[in-house]
Amino acid sequence: DELALHVVVRDITERKQMEHQVRQLAFFDTLTQLPNRRLLNDRLSQAIAATRRNERYGAVLFLDLDNFKPLNDLFGHTMGDLLLVEVAQRLTSCVREVDTVARFGGDEFVIALPYCALPQALHWAEQLRRSLVQSSPTLANHSLPSGTLTLSAGVADILLGNTDDLLAQGEALFQAADAALYEAKEQGRNRI
Repeated sequence: DELALHVVVRDITERKQMEHQVRQLAFFDTLTQLPNRRLLNDRLSQAIAATRRNERYGAVLFLDLDNFKPLNDLFGHTMGDLLLVEVAQRLTSCVREVDTVARFGGDEFVIALPYCALPQALHWAEQLRRSLVQSSPTLANHSLPSGTLTLSAGVADILLGNTDDLLAQGEALFQAADAALYEAKEQGRNRI
């Protein structure tokens, strides 16, 4: 009796590249490469669960660039996009590895800070705000005057909560941080 052996070799490189591209489109903002809302919801649910499990604090920062629309209109959408990418990079460089910086939409960003008490979150928000005010970015040889780019932020702390619905608790956190953000804007912008 003879044994026949057939070997099939298939290059799956292209398929793996397509899977990676689909994942990128599903979970990351195409402009900034930051997590999008879908991935943010997942990471926030994990942060809430970890906060409960370890009985520690956490916080959510809701950030909005002040007067982004006039800057976008003045310099054009391409420059506005470059500005959003620069802001995303600055935000990412200022946080810990366990934190999640996400683009929520337009010129709004959210940072999930697990294991971070409210006073520390307020301090970080102030550091982020100051870093943008003190050092305005240079975009394609256009220097923005110092203080042109400012940031308003709302902060909500992750409490242990009494609901088992992590998505509902996450949505409540977004709403609380968003309300705090708009209160900061009503008080004159460039504040927390």
